[in-house]
Amino acid sequence: MLSLRQTILTASAVAALVPAVYAQPSPDKAKMNENPFLQPYTTPHQTAPFDKVKNEYYLPALKEGLVQGRKEVDVIVNNAAKPTFDNTIVALERSGDLLGKVASVLFNLNSAETNPDLQKIVREASPLLTEYGNDITLNEKLFKRVKAVYDQRASLKLDPESKMLLEKTYKRFARNGANLDEKGKERLRAIDKELAQLSLQFGENVLNETNEFMMEVTDEKDLAGLPEFAREAAKATAKQKNKEGWVFTLQAPSYGPFMQYADNRELRKKLFLAYNSRGFQGNKNDNQEIIKKIVNLRYERANLLGYKTHADFVLEESMAGSKDKVQSFLTELVSYARPAAEKQYAELTTYAKSHGFQGDKLEQWDNSYYAEKLKKEKYSLDDEMLKPYFKLENVLDGVFTVANKLYGLTFKENKSIPVYHPEVKAYEVFDKDGKFLAVFYGDYFPRPGKRAGAWMNDVQGQKVENGVNIRPHIVNVCNFTRPTETKPSLLTFGEVTTLFHEFGHGLHGMLANGKYESLSGTSVTRDFVELPSQVMENWCYDPEALKLFAKHYQTGEVIPAELIEKIRASQNFMAGVANLRQLRFGLVDMYWHSQKPTDESVTEVESKIDSLVNLYPPVKGIAFSPAFSHIFAGGYSAGYYSYKWSEVLDADAFEFFKEKGGLNNREVADNFRKNVLEKGGTEKPMELYKKFRGREPSPKAMLRRSGLIL
Repeated sequence: MLSLRQTILTASAVAALVPAVYAQPSPDKAKMNENPFLQPYTTPHQTAPFDKVKNEYYLPALKEGLVQGRKEVDVIVNNAAKPTFDNTIVALERSGDLLGKVASVLFNLNSAETNPDLQKIVREASPLLTEYGNDITLNEKLFKRVKAVYDQRASLKLDPESKMLLEKTYKRFARNGANLDEKGKERLRAIDKELAQLSLQFGENVLNETNEFMMEVTDEKDLAGLPEFAREAAKATAKQKNKEGWVFTLQAPSYGPFMQYADNRELRKKLFLAYNSRGFQGNKNDNQEIIKKIVNLRYERANLLGYKTHADFVLEESMAGSKDKVQSFLTELVSYARPAAEKQYAELTTYAKSHGFQGDKLEQWDNSYYAEKLKKEKYSLDDEMLKPYFKLENVLDGVFTVANKLYGLTFKENKSIPVYHPEVKAYEVFDKDGKFLAVFYGDYFPRPGKRAGAWMNDVQGQKVENGVNIRPHIVNVCNFTRPTETKPSLLTFGEVTTLFHEFGHGLHGMLANGKYESLSGTSVTRDFVELPSQVMENWCYDPEALKLFAKHYQTGEVIPAELIEKIRASQNFMAGVANLRQLRFGLVDMYWHSQKPTDESVTEVESKIDSLVNLYPPVKGIAFSPAFSHIFAGGYSAGYYSYKWSEVLDADAFEFFKEKGGLNNREVADNFRKNVLEKGGTEKPMELYKKFRGREPSPKAMLRRSGLIL
């Protein structure tokens, strides 16, 4: 969730993405005149001209951005005037505009619409960013100027936001090697280069494994149990791949329904093993050695910077504050979740045996299948009953309407704004007074060039420059069920909550209202960034909100009250098991990063955690760490716990919304907007939360919502 500027200026964050070499000279003038990155954008709201961007333009523009950025830094370093907040801290904040402009487009597309040529460009371009980031944070003269301003901070009479910029700028240098000797700085550069390359390779390996697998089904008997939408989608996939019959893939809209509905247990097992052995097959895409190298390099880097472990380094700048507090937090949640999970697992096993299951214990590929059947029996509810009410376009209208009721926002599609794929839609966002607020891009279907999962990025961050409030351009990317020949895109309820989740991140970006881009929007601590997204998820269970958009795609009938009650009643179905799954991820992340690395294999590490949190029998040949992109190819290392941490915040916050009237109380929404969504990282997150809520968060709301306490 880091802004591009924050990423570029933080060498360690860049290293999580990319490798490093030295910048090249400026491209010749003829090519510069053709390159859209090197001209003022003439598009609506100066949006990225995706329709004019060609692969050949990235490297020349990036290199020119590096040249310009270095010149801007040189001006700061060589300024004869004594260091001040404006001529050093603000000047550094404002440097690198062209670089951010190019990198934001390049990395957005490398996640959402990549191909081998673009991946090659990223491998060439990314090292330049790592080197640039290191050249800034390891520049001794520049750091002296930054430190000189920081040392006089008490007498500068700065506003709170400027104080935060000064503090974070100083820490950015201090935490990334500025105090090292030359030998240490050189080693840090080498570590960052290698980490960047490894992280990039990890992500490409997972994408390759996901794309290369397909399960062909030619006997219709093997489709027993699958609803028509899943069969139709598999038939379309087969047609696309020039195959006979039906084809199932590891993409979520294909994988999920098969595991949930298919009666053929052997095929469920086959698909499960394929999904959970990505990066773990001893082939060219194997990530096991990459994990070991990443973990060891992160540990060495932390030691070099004076920290005991990578987790100590990361968590110093978090709400949690320390690895001990995180470990205690996760362990406490396990103590609540495990007893509930054991009861739910026993109930599911009993149910399965009464419906033909022959084994002693359910396997992991049985969980979704029998859970769906039990849920239907207990609550007379399943996704097939709900999907007709969740047409994608209606859900989008719904999330826009909720944003309107809460914050007064309106969304208008603008087909004149260029997009990077025909399926992407671009919207202008206006505030309650009609003032332009942001551009919002929605990209909702899986493609071979799109990595799995769902996320939010910005193509342009928010900032105030020369008195002008430059508004953000925000992207939501998801992988939802595609339309078929006979049906529109009908979402599962899980996909509905995902859409609301990512839109919550989007609001955090769209409503940003700070002076400095590196503090704006989602540029907050990792364990605070999920608060806006998870607060939005709560509206999916709210009767008033559901009635705004849950309408039958054929009849227009609003979802019946009885179905809403079933959704709410089933909210905590298998919640203990679901909580253990999330805690498993968080504990494995902490195991990798909170101690000195050992020679333990991936299997040995995961087995230790599984003894605490996994109720299912161990399965040979699988592991989730080799495809755990959040921590090995993304920005969540030593931070995956933040999803559960943010659940404490969001449950407590949503109780406040409901106490004060829900969607009908604009006062609470305005409070949340003013103190959380607009503020970004301009103040300490706990202080922002207390300004909104009037007190620190209580974990009891989350435990109540999950059914783990009364």
